[in-house]
Amino acid sequence: MNIKEDSFSDLPLKESFFLLVKPEDNIYSNTSIRNSFFEELGILVKLGLKNLEISWSKNEKWLDFVFEIKLKFPGMNIGSASIVNKQSIEDSLKIGLNFSMMKFWDKDLFNYSKSKNYLLIPGIKNLKDLEEAINLNCNIIKIYPIKSKDSSIDILNFKSIDFIAAGGLSINDIKTYKSFGYKAIVIGDKGIINKKFDPKICEWLKNN
Repeated sequence: MNIKEDSFSDLPLKESFFLLVKPEDNIYSNTSIRNSFFEELGILVKLGLKNLEISWSKNEKWLDFVFEIKLKFPGMNIGSASIVNKQSIEDSLKIGLNFSMMKFWDKDLFNYSKSKNYLLIPGIKNLKDLEEAINLNCNIIKIYPIKSKDSSIDILNFKSIDFIAAGGLSINDIKTYKSFGYKAIVIGDKGIINKKFDPKICEWLKNN
């Protein structure tokens, strides 16, 4: 587990954000919508996008969709998001994803993932859960939702942990959160404008 975490934690240093995609069900069945998505994503990948998350879904076509992304963009660091149960971890393992992120802290789910030697990054907003995660040797932690985290959490007190900020953030927030000590941010809903990727993401990738 530690070997995987060490190699993973280098990635946010090279690129300061994770792009989180939350597919609507029509992307699984509509070839035109899916092809348009792949085309747009391909542009970002060519510009240097490295870290991509896909929200896990119970939709039976989710596995095929994410596996297709993995085949089309083999150099990407691809993970699943909003992990809530063992099935979502098993699905992620089945298609060989690099990591997953929990929405909130779930000790049992974290231990289950650890038993599978699979990297599961928890979402945490209070000090009690943070300390419990650290005691279980969790070295990469997402603070979520970042704007309602406990004021008692000072990430600068935890030098050995790589922190990721998430929840309502856009490409414009990278500089601010890096200055706070976060290694990266997650860009979710604000990464999509009118059902297209925010053009500012392209600009950032071109300039960094």
